[in-house]
Order: sequence, then C-alpha cells, then structure tokens
Amino acid sequence: MPVAPNRTSSAHHRSGVELRRVRANGVDLNVALAGEGPAVLLLHGFPHTWRLWTNVLERLAGRYRVIAPDLRGLGASGPADGGYDAGTLATDAEALLDALGENSAAVIGIDAGTPPAFLLAMRRPDLVRQLVVMESLLGTLPGGEEFLARGTPWWFGFHAEPGLAEFVLTGHEERYLDWFLDAGTLGRGVDPAVRDAFVHAYTGTEALRRAFSYYRAMPTSARQIQEAVRTSRLTVPTMAIGAHPVGRALERQLRPVADHLVGHTVEDCGHIIPLDRPEALLGLLEPFLALAGRPAVDRPGPR
Repeated sequence: MPVAPNRTSSAHHRSGVELRRVRANGVDLNVALAGEGPAVLLLHGFPHTWRLWTNVLERLAGRYRVIAPDLRGLGASGPADGGYDAGTLATDAEALLDALGENSAAVIGIDAGTPPAFLLAMRRPDLVRQLVVMESLLGTLPGGEEFLARGTPWWFGFHAEPGLAEFVLTGHEERYLDWFLDAGTLGRGVDPAVRDAFVHAYTGTEALRRAFSYYRAMPTSARQIQEAVRTSRLTVPTMAIGAHPVGRALERQLRPVADHLVGHTVEDCGHIIPLDRPEALLGLLEPFLALAGRPAVDRPGPR
C-alpha cells in the first residue's frame, strides 16, 4: 500500500509529553511522544485516545521513546473517509514509525489496536522487536470459541450497522461512553480528566461514525488476518495479556501461529487494563520489554 510522504509538525507539551502532528499514510495523526531510547509504539482501542496510556506512559518513558498516536479518524487525528481495516491501520503504524525515524519498535496494542499490531508484526518482523497484545480477538481465528459461546458482545452488531448507532447516540454520547468506562474497570471508573478527554473525542455524529467504522471494517480485518496466518507465522517474541472479559481467548488464538509466546491474565481487572490495573500491567511489560533481542520463553504464564 502506498505511503504518503512523511511530514511532521510539533505541537504543545503536557506533563513531559510532546503532542505532534505526523503525516502518515495520507492521514494527519495526533501523536503523543515521551522519553528517549528504543521505540515503544502504543495502539489504543475504543472508546479511547492516546490518553488510555496515561498511567503507564511516564514509567515507560524512563527507558524508552514512547509513541502513542490517536488512531486514524479518532481523537485529535485527522478524519479519514476509509481505511479502518486492520491492514490499513498496520500501514499507518509502519508509516508513523518511518516518519519518526524509527527502524524498530516494540508494538503494544489493546482492543481495536490489537489486530493492526498483529498484522504489522506478521508483515514486518524486521521492524517489530516485540509484540504485546491485550483484550481483543484476532478475527475468526480458532481459540475464541469459549469467549464467544454466548454470542459476540451486543455492541458489535449495533456499531456495525451503517448509520444506525451514530443516529441513535448523537446527543447521548456521555452516558454511552460512561457505560464502557465503568464496565471496562469493573465499576471503578477512570480519572475524571481522562474520562472527559474520551467523551470530548467521541462527541458528535462524525466522531461516532469514524469510531464505528472500525466495527464495520471487521469482516475485512478478519480476512486480512486469515490470509496472514495462511501464508506465514508470527516469529517475533509476543506476549498476550487478558483480563475481564476476554481472558485467555487471545492467547489461545495465538498459540498455533506464534513461535515465541507468553500469556498472562490480570486478576480483578476490567477490559481497560492500562487504566484499571496500570501497576500490574507495568509489572508484566517492564520485564518483557527488557528481554528485547532474546526470544520469549514459550510458557503459559501465571493465571
């Protein structure tokens, strides 16, 4: 897929974080940058922005150059008419690293950020040092049957119907997003400033439409994932982290296709791991990232 010429511009700073506009794959991405060292790319999901990583970013920035974009069409990133499939998002991530002068990165994805992180590692094992994926399924790969035994989550179908969810929800975004943030932290909620940033990012018909385009592109993403595992294996050191509700489903999907995989679950933790249990997440990320250059030990990990 063609990549547009690189173009970057600096924005303002906040608590040691530089916000920068970066032109990548034809889209102006809003990118949070912090720290120096080997690159770590953080890919959020729904209904998040780069602020999802608020409670882990500072610690990681002590050793790494942390790169946390708002995904295409979301948050303060530029709008896009299409390209919400995992394959295009993987190309966005590749182009972003190139624009920032990085020739390798550990890539960490959660929720909707997991499929593009996975595809980037499959396509460019020379670029991805390590892969960490959390709380998501990879299309229709085997392994998710237990999680899906009662059907897919209700909002998947609601969001996938073109034009419906944004019509119903416009004017009610705050209440809707609060449900996800409360459910995703097992009722504990998130910091008010982070919550307000998410609400601001997903308010308005067009903001909702772009968010739900991720769900509408899921069949395309699933086909891309199937094709990737049909023709190659995941060779980079990989860690799969589960919580509630996905648990071990993602790890089970990865086991047959990954050469070096460790799996963990975080107990008493909701879906939004970086905000709900940041210390537990850092306790897994820091030693894993420190192993760069050595294969991950292939073991299930603690349950």
